Amino acid sequence: MKNKLWIDRGYELLLKFTPKVLLAIVIWIVGAFIIKYIRKGINRSMDKAKYDPSLKKFLINLISWILKIVLIVIILGTMGIQTASFAAIIAAAGLAIGLALQGSLGNFAGGVLIMLFKPIKVGDLIESQGEVGVVKEIEIFTTKLTGLSNSEIIIPNGALSNGNIINYSTDGTRRVDLVFDLGYDSDIKEAKAVLMKVLKDNPKVLTEPAPTVNVLELADSSINFAVRPWCKVEHYWDVYFETTKEALDAAGIEIPYPHAVEIQKEA
Repeated sequence: MKNKLWIDRGYELLLKFTPKVLLAIVIWIVGAFIIKYIRKGINRSMDKAKYDPSLKKFLINLISWILKIVLIVIILGTMGIQTASFAAIIAAAGLAIGLALQGSLGNFAGGVLIMLFKPIKVGDLIESQGEVGVVKEIEIFTTKLTGLSNSEIIIPNGALSNGNIINYSTDGTRRVDLVFDLGYDSDIKEAKAVLMKVLKDNPKVLTEPAPTVNVLELADSSINFAVRPWCKVEHYWDVYFETTKEALDAAGIEIPYPHAVEIQKEA
């Protein structure tokens, strides 16, 4: 008799909740399709309006998450769960999660600040938090850079927005700072002429601003020259490595060596 009661009760519950569960599944499938369609529509609209790629991805992700939360609330309401009490539970859970994830919320706020004030954008070469790389993607919580060795660097948006950012791409050009050490027996005018020729013969070195070669320091065992060519940001490392001491060697200009080390060897 008791078993029959449980079977009847189970049958009643099955009849009561099966349609709601099936309806919830249908709403989820249709809702997911609608969200996908809305994402594509927003993406096309932003492409036409020529939105910044980083801002576009950030906003699409944010809108997508909001729509998914709304869809979940609708599904819960369809299944008979009181959404008012559910909202209160979400608020309480949100407070607890917020206290536990203060860093993540700070990263979210940092992402919003980056989007609003736009100190960087996708494709910029930046230096921040001790890292140098090209901005690959600005997400809700983190920013991804492609490092100079093609490694992926992930920086939290909170640290990025609150720290110093050096953006090398703002003006599109960058100065290469080089120092060459020449022996005191070298002809200074000849050395400057050789260095300047190296710079002028390099097509990646800009003529405006003009490159400069000047005596930087009269050191203990060498005359130090400051060599300052300008180039486009993407040519920085090419110019850095192409302006080498081989030109000085070919001209017969002395490169000083550490005399103290030589004396130790002789001893």
